Amino acid sequence: MLIPSWALLLSFWLHMLVTVVWLGSLAALALFILPTTRRNLKPADFANWLDGLNQRLDPMGWLSLGILTFTGLIQMEANPNYVGLLDVSNQWALAIFVKHLIFLGMIGVSAYLTWGLAPALKRAAFAKAVVPSRKGDQIIMVRFQQLVLLNLCLGLLVLVFTAIARIS
Repeated sequence: MLIPSWALLLSFWLHMLVTVVWLGSLAALALFILPTTRRNLKPADFANWLDGLNQRLDPMGWLSLGILTFTGLIQMEANPNYVGLLDVSNQWALAIFVKHLIFLGMIGVSAYLTWGLAPALKRAAFAKAVVPSRKGDQIIMVRFQQLVLLNLCLGLLVLVFTAIARIS
């Protein structure tokens, strides 16, 4: 399939823009915002703050994943090294295959953060408000922070395999 140059240009631009925004957000969250805020807020306040943050960031994150998927498929189809979906007969295809496996891992971590840990954190904050002596929400907050850091590391690995594909 021949893709018009303007569509490919738009696809590359959007792909890079969304990558910068998404990975930049993950880096800011994992390295600066979450550690600092968790240290400076009481657990219940941190959980409430994090719930509000998630309500704002989750839609952007899922939109980013959708845009990355769509633009990535356009770029893959246009690449002369692409010979089929699961064909890994050349270095480019193998790098892209591994990149996509890592990307699927990022989607899995994001899904768990959105629909698993974030609601658990919200419930823990509510329970802490009812029973102030309650423990356990600290573990959920630490796990949340660790998984955001994991997603950042996976995102950086995606960039490594993108670079490997580029030089192939």
